[in-house]
Amino acid sequence: MEHEYKDLKSQSIESGIIFYGLESCKPNYTYKGNNVRKNYVIHYIEEGKGTFSSAGRPFVQLQAGDCFILPQGVPCFYQADSKDPWKYSWIGLSGIKVGNILSGSSLLERRYLHQIQNTAFKNSLTSLYEALHFPNNLKNNLLVESLIYRMFYDLVDEFPAKDVEKTSSKTQFELAVSYMKNNYNTGCNIIDVCHSLSISRSYLYGLFQKFTDSSPQQILTSLRMEDAKQQLKTTDKSIQQISYSVGYGDSFTFSKAFKRYCGYSPSDYRKMI
Repeated sequence: MEHEYKDLKSQSIESGIIFYGLESCKPNYTYKGNNVRKNYVIHYIEEGKGTFSSAGRPFVQLQAGDCFILPQGVPCFYQADSKDPWKYSWIGLSGIKVGNILSGSSLLERRYLHQIQNTAFKNSLTSLYEALHFPNNLKNNLLVESLIYRMFYDLVDEFPAKDVEKTSSKTQFELAVSYMKNNYNTGCNIIDVCHSLSISRSYLYGLFQKFTDSSPQQILTSLRMEDAKQQLKTTDKSIQQISYSVGYGDSFTFSKAFKRYCGYSPSDYRKMI
C-alpha cells in the first residue's frame, strides 16, 4: 500500500499546513484514527472510489476527480471501495482564518465537490501539495504561504457558498456600488469591496461588465473625482485637504489622478472655475 505522511510545524497563526500525505488504500480500508479532527483536512481522490459521510449527512459515493473535507470538530466516516479502492492525497490546515475562509465555499457547506480535476482550485491544490515537498527554507516557506492563499482564492472563486449564490447578481452589483459610495473617502480599494461581499475580484469585474460599461476601479475613481471637483468649486480647502477627504494618502497621487480624469490639475481646474 503506497503511503506518505509528513507532520509539519506551521509557523502561521492565521493559516498554515500542519501535515500532508498520500494513501493508496486496500479494499474496504477505513481510517482507524480519531475521526473528529482538531483541524480541517482536504482530501483529493487521485484514483478509484469510496464512500464518505459526515455527521448528520447522508453517505455519498465519491471517485477519482472528487474531493472531500473533514471539517474541524465534526465526526466523519470514509471507506475505500471493495473492488476499486481509492488513492487520495490530503492536506491538513490550521489557523484562526481557515474556518472563516472555508465558510465562503460550498466545499465546507457540502463537505465534498465532484469532478474538480480541470479547475483552477485543483491546479493550485496540486501546486501547494508539490511545494510542501521542497526543502525547508525561507524562499520555499514563502512559496507555500502564497500557494495556500492562491488555493483558498480559487476555491472561493469557483465554488462559492450558497448564500453567495442565492444573492442575485443585480443585488451584488448594487451592494458593491453602495459600498463604494459609502467608503470611497476612507481610502478603500477594490479588494476591500470584494471582501465586503465575500466575492472574488474576477467575479466583481464580471458583475460590472454585466450591468455597466465601467470597471469597478473606474466607478471608484469617478466617485472620488466628482466629489473633489465639487469641493474645488465650492470650498476654500487646500488641495491636500481635498485629497485626504476623497480617500487619497497624498496630494501628489491625487493630483495625477485628477488630471487623468479631468484633463486639468486640481489647481488649474479651480482657477478655471
